[in-house]
Amino acid sequence: MSKTLVEKILETGQRIQIAQGDITLEEVDAIVNAANEHLQHGGGVAWAIVRRGGDVIQDESDAWIRKHGLVPHSRPAWTSGGALPARFVIHAVGPVWGDPRETGTGGDEDKKLSDAVTGSLRVADELKCASIAFPAISTGIFGFPKERAAGIIFKTIREYFEKETSTLKTIRLVLFDELTIDAFLSVWKTENG
Repeated sequence: MSKTLVEKILETGQRIQIAQGDITLEEVDAIVNAANEHLQHGGGVAWAIVRRGGDVIQDESDAWIRKHGLVPHSRPAWTSGGALPARFVIHAVGPVWGDPRETGTGGDEDKKLSDAVTGSLRVADELKCASIAFPAISTGIFGFPKERAAGIIFKTIREYFEKETSTLKTIRLVLFDELTIDAFLSVWKTENG
């Protein structure tokens, strides 16, 4: 399990945490994969998840695409966790920052990131998960500014639980590199004092 850096219990009862570590080692019901719409897990977090969880994750992702088509921001796909400690992998498609394809369809990367987080929480509830771990969706190769993403992710999580009855009790943001950790902790301190 990763090292928990900060945590807070929301007014709705859920525990939200920022942790430093490797999301593929998280002992939670579901981890979120920062995926692309084709569910081809060739780089970043997605590659690490398939490398540790096994080819079954890519095989199930390919089957998902054949059955459902491309994955939209608001409706993540999900697969088993393969050999991972997590039972499920929720494949959330965050926006690519500054992608003409994104801006050509109205832009609004902030909303698309929020939709990916809300969709992931909704899928976790549909799967009756009690715990979930998120990476910093879209902040790696997709280029989303880290502090901006942190604010959107925190706000989206709070708003989801204010509106929904949920099986989720623990939400972990598992971050790997120092730049991302520093950005998320900076926003956390600003919002939580």
